Amino acid sequence: MCVLAVAWRAHPRWLLVVAGNRDELHARPAQALSRWDKPDHVIAGRDLQSGGTWLGVSEQGRFAVVTNLGGYDAPDPDRASRGALATDVLAGEGRYADPDAASLADFNPFNLIVADRDRARFLSNRPEPLRKLLVPGIYGLSNGALDEPWPKTTRLKAGLGEWIADEHGRPETLLDLLREDHSSDDELALPLQSRVPPTPAQSPIFIRDSTYGTRCSTVVGIDDRGLGFIIERRYDAHGAAVGESSLEFSWKVEK
Repeated sequence: MCVLAVAWRAHPRWLLVVAGNRDELHARPAQALSRWDKPDHVIAGRDLQSGGTWLGVSEQGRFAVVTNLGGYDAPDPDRASRGALATDVLAGEGRYADPDAASLADFNPFNLIVADRDRARFLSNRPEPLRKLLVPGIYGLSNGALDEPWPKTTRLKAGLGEWIADEHGRPETLLDLLREDHSSDDELALPLQSRVPPTPAQSPIFIRDSTYGTRCSTVVGIDDRGLGFIIERRYDAHGAAVGESSLEFSWKVEK
């Protein structure tokens, strides 16, 4: 399970703001958020098992985040890594660099949000290939459909909306929101159309589990001038913070 909220041109000050958690097996090796050596314009973490990333930015003016899409058969190990899709988009090169032309059927079920200076798009490959232009607003995504009203997603969207409206909002406020690890019984009630109702253990924004849980929280902010920051806070198998990386970058947005 992963969860994120994305504000695309939802406030005059902000071009893009993203807050999300990466949930994964704690045993799966990963590299912390950093500026990559090749290509050196990419800032992201890296999955050392498959070589891709789940979320990152490029100083060439690109953002990408990918989540697994649940409710289908077990993943086919022979398909391309979903992290390679996000990596190629950020790198601006490779087989999947252009998401409008990429073969979405090459991957196990996924959701992908990409953005550049001019537009943001949502892509998915189940139940059929989908490419959708995002209008200005705040969106939520976990491992179901875009804006599916899972309680965790709804709470995160609301918190992000409050943050961008606060002239003095600090990134730490969003990181604290991403650490929310409780839920109530009434929040577990979901619409019948939901394909993948989260279990009680999955409902919190932050999943605390010694085997599979929240590995890191990431916040990205890019203002109307194209000046940006990305912060990653990492956690161990007990849910304790064990490291943090923060980098600044520029998209050089032309008004």
